[in-house]
Amino acid sequence: VDRFLHSYSLVAQDLPAEELQRLQELFSSAVEEHTQLLAQVQGGTLVPPELESRLGSLIGRFQLYLREARAVCTQSWARFHPLRMVGGCILIAASCLLCYVASELAAASDSFYRSCLLCPLLWGLMVAVLLGLARVFTQEGLDLLLVSSWAAAASQLGFFWHWWGRHPKRTRLVGSQPPLASVSLRQRLRAWLGLAFPMSILLFRCGAMFSDSFVVAEARVAPFLLASLVLLLVGKLHWDGRLTVPEGPKQQLLGFSSYRREIWYLLCLVAMLLICVRLSGFFHQCREEIPQCRPSLFLSPLASLRNTRAKNLFYLLCVALLAGLVYAVRSWLRHYGNLNSSDPLVLFVRWGFPLVVLCIACYWAVASSADDSLGKLQELVQVAVVAFPWAVYGLASMGLLLLLCNPMTVFAKDMRESAGSIVTPYLGVPSSEVDFLHVIPQIYKRMQESQKSRLERGSYKATVAAYGLGSVYSAALVIALTLLVFLLMLLHSERLSLAFLLLFLEAFVLLHIHTRARGLAGDAEPFSVPWYAVISWLLAASQFFYSTGHQPIFPAIHWNAAFVGFHLDHSTNLLPAVLVGANTFASHILFAVGCPLLLLWPFVCEMPSSQKRKPKKEPREELQEVEEHMMEMRLRESPEKFSAALLQLGLKYLFVLGTQLLACVCAAMILRRHLMVWKVFAPKFLFESLGFVVSSICLLLGISLVMRVDCAVSTWFSHLQLR
Repeated sequence: VDRFLHSYSLVAQDLPAEELQRLQELFSSAVEEHTQLLAQVQGGTLVPPELESRLGSLIGRFQLYLREARAVCTQSWARFHPLRMVGGCILIAASCLLCYVASELAAASDSFYRSCLLCPLLWGLMVAVLLGLARVFTQEGLDLLLVSSWAAAASQLGFFWHWWGRHPKRTRLVGSQPPLASVSLRQRLRAWLGLAFPMSILLFRCGAMFSDSFVVAEARVAPFLLASLVLLLVGKLHWDGRLTVPEGPKQQLLGFSSYRREIWYLLCLVAMLLICVRLSGFFHQCREEIPQCRPSLFLSPLASLRNTRAKNLFYLLCVALLAGLVYAVRSWLRHYGNLNSSDPLVLFVRWGFPLVVLCIACYWAVASSADDSLGKLQELVQVAVVAFPWAVYGLASMGLLLLLCNPMTVFAKDMRESAGSIVTPYLGVPSSEVDFLHVIPQIYKRMQESQKSRLERGSYKATVAAYGLGSVYSAALVIALTLLVFLLMLLHSERLSLAFLLLFLEAFVLLHIHTRARGLAGDAEPFSVPWYAVISWLLAASQFFYSTGHQPIFPAIHWNAAFVGFHLDHSTNLLPAVLVGANTFASHILFAVGCPLLLLWPFVCEMPSSQKRKPKKEPREELQEVEEHMMEMRLRESPEKFSAALLQLGLKYLFVLGTQLLACVCAAMILRRHLMVWKVFAPKFLFESLGFVVSSICLLLGISLVMRVDCAVSTWFSHLQLR
C-alpha cells in the first residue's frame, strides 16, 4: 500500500500532500518498531508474554495505517454529491414528462403547443443570462453546469406553468369527445391497453438496468423484449377482433369467424422479424463476467484468417451482400419512380452507389491481404489502404451534399396534347412492311391519349405527371441511410456487413408490421405514430448495438476504427473520436436518422394494388379513384398537421430515450456503493449517456432532412404553377 501511494502521488495530484506525509510518518514509525522487534526476537531478549503484547501493539499500528490510508483514498476517490445527483435525476424526469405532455399537445388540432414550447424557451434563456451576469458581477467562478441546470429547470417550470394555466381552457375547446359515461368499459379498456402494453415493455427494459446480471446479459434482453412487444401487438389485435371477420348471422350465433387475408401477411412479417432477431445473435461480443462465452467469428477481420479459401469465400459473400443492398435500394427507388429524372442526386444514385461499392470492395481486398504482400507491392498496398477509404469518404460526402442541395427525386412529364403531327416521319429504308411497323404503334398511342383526354375533360385534366412525388420524403431518407451505411460498414470489419444487412432487413420488416397493424386496427389518426412503433424502433437500435459487436465496456471498443483511411498517427483527437464514436453507435445513428420513416411509411404503402376488388365503374370514376392515391402528398394537404406530427414523433422518441437514460442514471446513483459499480453500472451509464446524445443529434438531423425535402417540394410546386 505504501509503495502504491508513493507511485500514485508521482503521476497524480488528487491526494492531499499533508495526508500523504502523515501516512508516511505513521508507516515509517511502524516499520521501525517492527525492525526493532525483529532484532530483539533474534537476540532472544524477549520472553513470550512481552512478545505477544508487542506483536499485538505492532499489528494495531499497521491496521491503523491501513484504515487511515483507506480513509484518505475514499475521501479523494469516492466523492459523491448526492444533492447534485438527485437534482440531475429530477431534471431528467421533468424532461421526460415534458416530452410526453408536449407530444400529447402536438396531437391536438390547435396551435397551442407552439406558445407552450416557445415561451418557456425564452424563460430559460433569460434565467441563464441573469445567472451569468450575477456570477460575473459578484466575481465568482462561472459554473456552466450549474447555470445550464438552472436555465433548464426554469424553462421546464415555465412550460408546466404555461400548460397548467391553459389546460382547463383547452379541454373546453377540444371537448368534442363523448362523455365518460357513454364510453363502454371495453372501449376504455382497449384504449388503456393500447398505451399500457408498450409502456410495460419499456418499464421492464428500465427495471433491468438496476440488476448487474441483466446489464451483463442485455445483449439477449433487448431482442427478447422486441420479440415480446411484436407478439403482444398481434395478440392485442386479435383480442380487439381486428384479425377476424364474422361471416354471417349463423356463424356469429355459433361463435365462428374467419380470419382476414391480411393476417397471414402479418404473421409472415412477424416470423421474418423473429428470424432476424435470432440471426443477429451470431454477431455478439463477450464480456469478462461470462467466462464460458466465446466471441463471434464474424468480429475478426479477414486478414486474421489463415485459410485462403475461407478468406476468399467470405470476401465474395461480403461483396455480394453489399452489392445486394445497393440493388435492393435502387429497386425500391425505381419501383416508386424516384430514379426517372436526370437530376444530380438521381445520377449519383445510379452511378455513384456502384462506385462506392467498388471502392469498399477494393479496400477490403487490400486490407485482407496487406500482410501477404512483399517488396514494392507492400508500398502500393499501404497507399491503397489509405486511398480507398478516402475515396469512400469523398463520394459519401458528395452524395450527402447533393441530397441537401436538391433532395427532389421527382420526374415531371408534360401530359398536355401537343399540336404536332400524329406520326413522326420515318427515315429508314422504304418498305411497306416497315412503314406499317413504324406508323401503327404511333397511331394507336395517339388514340389512347385522345381517349384519355376525353375522359378527363369532364372532371379535370392532369397536365403534368410527376413520377416519384408520392415517395419523395422517404426516398431522401433511404438515400441518406444508404450513404451512412456505406460509411459505417467501412469502419467495421468486413464480415459485419452481414449484420448491417440484417439491420436493414429488420427495419424494413418493422416498418411493414407497423403499417399492417395500423391498417388492421383502422387507426383514424394517420398523422400520429403509436407508442409501440417508437418503442420497438428503439429496442431494435439497442439490439443492433450488440449485434454489431459492441458492449458497454471499454475493452470492447473498436479502436482500430480510428485508423481507417489513416496511418498510425493523428494530429488531433477530434477526428479519431468521431470515427470511433460512429463505429460504436452505428445502430443509434441509423435508427435515429430513419425515425421519420415511422410516420412516412404508411403513406408510402398506400398503393392502388392494395385495394380489394370492387364492382366495375365508369372510366371517369376509375381514373378519379386511381388519382386519389396520393401517398406522401397527403401530408401536403395539411402542413400544420405534418409539422405537428414530426414534432410529436421526435418528442416520443426523446421520451423513450430519456426514460432509459433516467433508469440508468438512477441505477448508477442508488448503486454507487455496489461492488460492480465501476465494472458494470458506471460504464453502462457512460455509454447510455453518449448514446442519448448521438441519438438526439441524429434524430434532429433526420427530421431536418424531412423539412428540407418539404421546402424543396414547396419550391417545386411554385415553379410548376408558373409554367
